[in-house]
Amino acid sequence: VQDIIKGKKVIVIDDSIVRGTTSRKIVKMIRSAGAAEVHTLISAPPTDYPCYYGIDTPTRKELISSSHTVEEIRKYVTADSLGYLSVEGMMKAVGAEKCDFCRACFSGDYPVEFPVLSPEAQLGLFNKE
Repeated sequence: VQDIIKGKKVIVIDDSIVRGTTSRKIVKMIRSAGAAEVHTLISAPPTDYPCYYGIDTPTRKELISSSHTVEEIRKYVTADSLGYLSVEGMMKAVGAEKCDFCRACFSGDYPVEFPVLSPEAQLGLFNKE
């Protein structure tokens, strides 16, 4: 891999950045292989809100884009550039002129209201017999 990457400009395309740790590791691995530049493109909008429908993100504090700018995230993952697909671009890409699917993790507009529970209360739901 090093022979292919060394001295090249590399573009990494990923589906999302949730916490930022995976993107950071990937960029560092590509840089250590000798890439001259590493640019990261994300094929979804920033995930600013937790998903209560099965994704393991119970609170906003776990989501890097909920409290950091794109530039701050770029610096954290150590990429030369970072770009996200816009919500409008995502809707156009899937052919959804009207919103006919959930996008609460991007907007915070949930189709079903959820009670606000502390992490301890959430865990308690699994410990009941």
